[in-house]
Amino acid sequence: MDKCIKCQRELTRDEIGLFKKLVNRGAQKFMCLSCMSEYFEVSEEALLKKIEQYRAMGCTLFS
Repeated sequence: MDKCIKCQRELTRDEIGLFKKLVNRGAQKFMCLSCMSEYFEVSEEALLKKIEQYRAMGCTLFS
């Protein structure tokens, strides 16, 4: 199981997908939603909305 590079929390598929979508599609290491929220200076709710938006668009990173 993949873990966050910052806090070592286990990651969900959506967190991995969002990191790949926003940072680097070929990434091998990822951040959790909380750490991404801090990094991008946005709320976790905003990131969750982005996940739903990408899923609705049919992005294959979000199954």
